[in-house]
Amino acid sequence: MKIVSYKTKGNEFSPYRIGFVLDDKVFDLQAVYKQMLLAKDEEDSAHAALGLLPDNPNDFFALGKLSLNRAEEAYAYALENESLTSFNRRDIVLGPPVPNPSKIICIGTNYKDHVLEMKSEIPDFPVLFSKFNNALIGPEDAIEKSPKTSKLDYEVEFAVVIGKKASGVKRDEALDYVAGYTIGNDISARDLQKRTPQWLQGKSLDRSTPIGPWIVTTKEIPDPSTIDVKASVNGEVRQNSNTKHLIFDVPFLIEFISELITLEPGDIILTGTPGGVAAGMESPQFLEEGDVVTLEIAGIGTLENKVIAKK
Repeated sequence: MKIVSYKTKGNEFSPYRIGFVLDDKVFDLQAVYKQMLLAKDEEDSAHAALGLLPDNPNDFFALGKLSLNRAEEAYAYALENESLTSFNRRDIVLGPPVPNPSKIICIGTNYKDHVLEMKSEIPDFPVLFSKFNNALIGPEDAIEKSPKTSKLDYEVEFAVVIGKKASGVKRDEALDYVAGYTIGNDISARDLQKRTPQWLQGKSLDRSTPIGPWIVTTKEIPDPSTIDVKASVNGEVRQNSNTKHLIFDVPFLIEFISELITLEPGDIILTGTPGGVAAGMESPQFLEEGDVVTLEIAGIGTLENKVIAKK
C-alpha cells in the first residue's frame, strides 16, 4: 500500500488528509474505512471512524500499528470494490507523507564511497544529526535555494518511517517497528554546513527537503537490505547505488538510535547518501535555480523537484 497525505486542488489552505494511491487514483483512507464498516453492517463503528482511523496524517501515525492494520483492511476492501469514491491523481496535491513528524533523524557518512569522496573516515558509530519540520516539502513542491548559500547539494536517501514506539529495540526485532519506507532528498548547503563543526545550519534550511511521494508499507518492502537508489540532475545520473552498501543497515540504525532516543510513530530516519554528490566532484556542480532533481528508489517510485530561488 502507498500511503499519502493529500489535499484537493483549490483547497490548498485546508489541512492534509490521509489517503492511499491505487493506480492513478487517490482514495480517502477514512472514507473507505467507513464505507467498509457500513458494508459489514457495523454502523456504530462507522460513526466512530474518526477515532478508529483519523483523517489527519499526524494523528494517523500517532496511533501506530492500530492505524496501519485498519488501513490495510480498508485497502483490501478498495481492491475488491472498484466503484468506491476516489480522486483522479491530477485533481489532488500531495504533501510530505508525514507533514509534522516529531523527529527527523539523519545519518551522515553511511556509504563508504561517500565517506571517501568527502575525504572523511569510516565511522565507528552512526553519525547522527537532525532536521526540523520547517525543512520538509512535499513531492510536488519546489526546493527553495536560500540566497545564503552558493553550494546547494542533493542527496538521495532511503527513508524509514517508524510505525510504533521504539525504545531499546533489538536488531532482530527492529523491522517490526517500521511503518514503511519513502524517499528523502537531504538537501545540504555545504558552505553553511562546513563553516562550523555542527552541520545543522546547512541541513535544515526552510522548504529545502523533499519527502515522498508516498510511504510504501512493509508488506511491499519486507526486506530493505538490497534496494537500488539513484539520483539525477537535469537527466544526468549523479548517484547510483544500493542499500546493501550501507555501513550501518536499517535494523542496526533502529537498534542504535532507540537505545539513545525513544522513537515515536511517524518519526523519519534518513539513512544516508551514496557517493556522487556535487561536493565530492573535482569540479563541483552545485544546484542552481531551474535545476530538476530526480530521485528513484526501487519499490517506492520517483521523487522529482525543481529548484527555485527563495523570495
